Amino acid sequence: MTAAEEALTLLRQPDRYPRSAAYDPEWLLSLDMGPNPLWLLEDLCRDLDLRPGMRILDLGSGMGATSVFLAREFGAEVVAADLWVAPETAARVFAEAGVADRVRAVRAEAHTLPFDAESFDAIVCIDAFEYFGTADNYLPYLVGFLRPGGRLGVATPAMRREVRDLGAVPPHIKACVGWEAIAWHTAEWWRFQWEITELVTVTAARLQEHGCDDWLRWARAGLARTGSTTNESVVAMLAADRGELLTFALLAAVKAGPR
Repeated sequence: MTAAEEALTLLRQPDRYPRSAAYDPEWLLSLDMGPNPLWLLEDLCRDLDLRPGMRILDLGSGMGATSVFLAREFGAEVVAADLWVAPETAARVFAEAGVADRVRAVRAEAHTLPFDAESFDAIVCIDAFEYFGTADNYLPYLVGFLRPGGRLGVATPAMRREVRDLGAVPPHIKACVGWEAIAWHTAEWWRFQWEITELVTVTAARLQEHGCDDWLRWARAGLARTGSTTNESVVAMLAADRGELLTFALLAAVKAGPR
């Protein structure tokens, strides 16, 4: 077995992620715009109570793997919104995956979303919220698109200690992502940030126990597939960290108000 083949086999973890294990790792890597998106989404969905027929906004949907998963696994009607991927490109992914009738691709910037108020039953965001969601006024803006009782779920890179408390971005992290790590907050930081608004009830704010290991598996598979210096840098960061600081935060909340 080649190194690339071995790395691909490690992207199936049926014990922890049984739904994701049904998806071709090579297909997932071909859509790569961030680490292990289906593992993150499958874990997050345990806190979201998604149901068939829900209208879900997949915010920062990238090439669309998470949107395919939401449509297939939960029978949802999905709007896949991304700034960097052309709608026609994502639409081809949805057509090839057999979900074109349930997923619509939209080009959208996270601060100027082209949707009606209270038009979604749920909003999910996988590995993108750190780029736009840390501002104090973003949650109030975003929940305006949720119906009362609607669900918000976010998976985002996280630190086990705040950079502010550490006093600096640790060298092994700084070498890879520089100042961007200041947006990688703890789960408790996010809990306070959301709860203080009184616009949502936070139902989960947790760190993934195996988040660093999962991330490293994905980065090694990407490195074996492409040999890119970006993946090489990520592998070096995660291998040096060994889960001491780096993982993912999984956040879930329900919008206040009657259903």
